[in-house]
Amino acid sequence: MHTFQKVTSDMIDINPFEKISKDWMLVTAGNEEKANTMTASWGGLGTMWGKDVAYVVIRESRFTKEFIDREGKFSLSFPSEKYRKHMKFLGTVSGRNENKIEEAGIDINYHEGVPFIDQGDVIMICRVMSATQIKPEDFVDKDIDNTWYKDKDYHTMYIAEVTDILAR
Repeated sequence: MHTFQKVTSDMIDINPFEKISKDWMLVTAGNEEKANTMTASWGGLGTMWGKDVAYVVIRESRFTKEFIDREGKFSLSFPSEKYRKHMKFLGTVSGRNENKIEEAGIDINYHEGVPFIDQGDVIMICRVMSATQIKPEDFVDKDIDNTWYKDKDYHTMYIAEVTDILAR
């Protein structure tokens, strides 16, 4: 396991457009008994309700969503390009039927009971503040539904306070 230290947001240099959409992030949730992770390329970082926040969108069908809903916390891990192959695997296999974390050859670590991927360079520990169902009737741009939701597997958007940032 790697050694991480708590840092403040002004100590990290992350381009959220690059890190989230191109490099991907891992959303991990659960507890010390059972956890799951998934790749994500949609989301963001910013300020909401006077707090530093992350927002992620998770499809209803994703196993990780069950853990977020139950625990109310999750982590965002940002591994380096060196782990791209591992992340591709994690994005194609469901943790519902197998231990994909172990099979991918990555490790889980914990910060105050919240699981995160130990191979990340930067970790954000998040506490859910809001969960909003994304519904087709809310789309102003009607092409969104036809382009991104042909299977009607809509997202829930979680806005979460970033309670801690860890870095190696």
